Amino acid sequence: MRWLREPLLAVLVVVGSHEAFAEAIVDPPSCQNNRGEVVSFKTRSLAQGRFAAGMANRAPDGTPRVLRMNYQLASAAFQMFIDRHECAHHQTGDVDRPHPPMNSPEHLMNESIADCVAILRLREEWGDDQSAYDEVISGLEEAMTAVGFPEVSTASRVQNIANCYANYGSSESFIQGVLDQRGLR
Repeated sequence: MRWLREPLLAVLVVVGSHEAFAEAIVDPPSCQNNRGEVVSFKTRSLAQGRFAAGMANRAPDGTPRVLRMNYQLASAAFQMFIDRHECAHHQTGDVDRPHPPMNSPEHLMNESIADCVAILRLREEWGDDQSAYDEVISGLEEAMTAVGFPEVSTASRVQNIANCYANYGSSESFIQGVLDQRGLR
């Protein structure tokens, strides 16, 4: 019977220490898709989760939503980035278009666009205090490493975010340009 108690104790210690370092979960932003529908946010945490992630989709009842997973594992700034990235998939119409094959040029473009919208929204929300930018980048790098992305993929994504942050105007004008290009406006 002793063999049963020791492994169980080890599991409880790991889970306990994991929760001891949990971050507070930030409130989601307001978000409407390109059709004017309000996007809901649902938070869930999985005991086996290793990193924070989000997913934009439609709920079984057809309403637009963002699933927020394991946000307690990310800084507040990175949680905000994930929320705005997933919201951007709704704002640019990605959720209602056929999903391109994973890692195809079209899929990577959708992700780059969502990253750009997310960082532009955060830049606008932060105003004069842009100190959380580095926290977003380090959170992204940590998450991509945990998933197993090659360093070149992470560097490319960070470079795209930096380019958007430094060189583009408002998030609203960027979104409108995407919708115009896609014929969705």
